Amino acid sequence: MKELLEIIAKNLVDYPDKVTVSEIQGDRSVVLELKVAPEDMGKVIGKQGRIAKAIRTVVKAAAIHEDTRIVVEIVQ
Repeated sequence: MKELLEIIAKNLVDYPDKVTVSEIQGDRSVVLELKVAPEDMGKVIGKQGRIAKAIRTVVKAAAIHEDTRIVVEIVQ
């Protein structure tokens, strides 16, 4: 899932080399933290959070096949 999130984010932003995804294992879920350049934050979030919601939906749908719960957080 980490690779999927990274590919999606790198295709959205102007500075793909500054995209990092860190994975934090929890008891019942996995938290993926997405960090991008400050200039690209708006492109990843989108108007009214639509892009961020779409990213979360795609990653959660892919996680169903692996039977895990994924939480995507966009951090600075």
